[in-house]
Amino acid sequence: MDYRIELIFVPVSDTDRAKAFYEQQLGWHVDHDRRVSPELRFVQVTPPGSACSIAFGEGLLEGEPGSLHNVQLVIDDADAARAELLANGVGASEVDEQSWGRFVTFADPDGNRWTLQELPDYSAQT
Repeated sequence: MDYRIELIFVPVSDTDRAKAFYEQQLGWHVDHDRRVSPELRFVQVTPPGSACSIAFGEGLLEGEPGSLHNVQLVIDDADAARAELLANGVGASEVDEQSWGRFVTFADPDGNRWTLQELPDYSAQT
């Protein structure tokens, strides 16, 4: 049996601000934005090339905004990803060089932290 992670909930304090950040600054696709009732709104956003989406909104979860700190996305080029983040007004860390990859971190407006990882070229290893 396969298990596929398809949706991660991200705690935010302002749905419209979060949607603007993920869509306009990061360039992630907004799949859904539905208000089901006055107290329930569901927004789903997907990073380019990802099979897993994120969701946030109103009345969805009890987590403290900014408490998500350990989601990692794999990218092709850490330097290019960092440059793109900075060009779009997103604060990003310097590239952290490790033997298991090159990493860049950034946070959304609530402080939810994301890590981007450029995998090492394992084909060059013998």
